[in-house]
Amino acid sequence: MGSRSADKIKFRSFDDLFGEQEPKGAEKESTEDQVVRIPLAELHPFKGHPFRVIEDEEMMEMVESVKQFGVLVPVIVRLDQNGGYEVIAGHRRKRASELAGCADIPVIVRELTDDESVIAMVDSNIQRLNILPSEKARAYRMKMEAMEHQGVKGGQHTAAVLGEASGESARTVHRYIRLTYLVPELLELVDQKRIPVVVGESLSFLKEGEQELVRDYVVQRQVFPSKGEAELLRIESGKGELSAEKVQEILCRNKKAAGITISAKRIRDYFPESYTKEEIEKIVYSLLDSWRANGSG
Repeated sequence: MGSRSADKIKFRSFDDLFGEQEPKGAEKESTEDQVVRIPLAELHPFKGHPFRVIEDEEMMEMVESVKQFGVLVPVIVRLDQNGGYEVIAGHRRKRASELAGCADIPVIVRELTDDESVIAMVDSNIQRLNILPSEKARAYRMKMEAMEHQGVKGGQHTAAVLGEASGESARTVHRYIRLTYLVPELLELVDQKRIPVVVGESLSFLKEGEQELVRDYVVQRQVFPSKGEAELLRIESGKGELSAEKVQEILCRNKKAAGITISAKRIRDYFPESYTKEEIEKIVYSLLDSWRANGSG
């Protein structure tokens, strides 16, 4: 893996890497700038690529465009260790070409280090619409690590540089990166917007086993933590006191079973007149506990 100074990283822009803004009249200095056609079978996805390539309506429109006009923007690749080519930018174009029945695709081959490849790959995708929080989280973390490998200062400084490139604050960048520390099921709930990003950030500070306790309760009860509740969970985790009982206590606080009303008169009909209110409640709760223990609740 090559090493470069922080200054080189700062000034080697996306356009420098992709060669999309050449001065008028400039002659190409190497074969790197030439567009060549390479068989699709020789192209491999970028290792750890965080962005989805899904066959949705937008993809089908791209397929039709490829059938009519071909691929108008070349895919950016680099040589991989197996003799083929690793896709840096253009995974969706590659898939659309496959679905369109193409045998090859126009590409530009670049000589890029691992870190330069990560930066270029993230920058070419991060501005897309409909990016899931999990995709953005993984992409930001990959780019931050690549920048730090290249000599950019770590922590807040790197997040500020990263955020500037994508139009987001350093705080927002850190918040997304924290999501990569969530267990998969909780991260999926963030993608589904059942758990807000700010709540996911707080939950990410819980130990893995504690997150699993939260996951089990949330999935079973369909009760999703608020920002305040997530902070309480984080505090209890810091004390080393976040048990399953504590999770339940925090998450069911101020939660009401909306729309459920049980008639006291109807309940009374199931018991002899001699039973007191306390005796009836004890039996009802005992039956509910048994029902839940049997996997019905």
